[in-house]
Amino acid sequence: MPDEGMTNLDNSQQKELGAYIGRLLRDSFGKGPEGTFVSIGGHFVTVYLRNFMSPTEQILMEQRQEAMVVSTRATLMEKLIPEIKTGILFITGIELQELYYDWGLHNRSGMMIGISVEPFAAPPVNETYVGKAQVHREVDDISQQAQKVPDETYSCELNRRTLIVIRNGILVAIEKELIRLGYEIALKYAKGNLEKRYLHNSNHFESSLNKKVIDIFLDWDFVRDKSVIAFVLNE
Repeated sequence: MPDEGMTNLDNSQQKELGAYIGRLLRDSFGKGPEGTFVSIGGHFVTVYLRNFMSPTEQILMEQRQEAMVVSTRATLMEKLIPEIKTGILFITGIELQELYYDWGLHNRSGMMIGISVEPFAAPPVNETYVGKAQVHREVDDISQQAQKVPDETYSCELNRRTLIVIRNGILVAIEKELIRLGYEIALKYAKGNLEKRYLHNSNHFESSLNKKVIDIFLDWDFVRDKSVIAFVLNE
């Protein structure tokens, strides 16, 4: 059973969507997640995956071949994203404009974050949560250490256990050139490792939110010069 606040299992669309994505991942990766928890609010839908790693991937991780796991998953997800968007449209009637994903390979977790064109028929997000100013300040400081201060930072609580942070305008010139030369996957892997290290090492998020940080996920849309961070929290 999911933790209270992560998802509402009485919602048939959430249950159907979780089952659909779990089945799709199992068919594509050979092993699906043991837990697939869907949260919907405002223009956002998140899918939190628990205990998601195939036996082959486990062997590669033991051999310190994490980059190979990330690269293989990126190739598979490139093919799956259109199917995931279609499934969400079919189940909810809402079209996704953007879909981000990331993995917590150290604890076999994962997260997908979708942003819709129209709002879902779901509760609104909380844009005035406690600790918001401190969270923005810390995210901006970490962004500056890794690349540059975002042109714009937005955040909201999707529910008591899911915090979404969106950064616009964070790429520097050398990153844009690497993208132009075709090094997108390598750049995402490097940026992910660097920024996650800063995010996980910060003690400001837990003190500002008065919650424990269980997982942190982040992804980029290089075309939009946009990044999404998802914090999974425990009250």
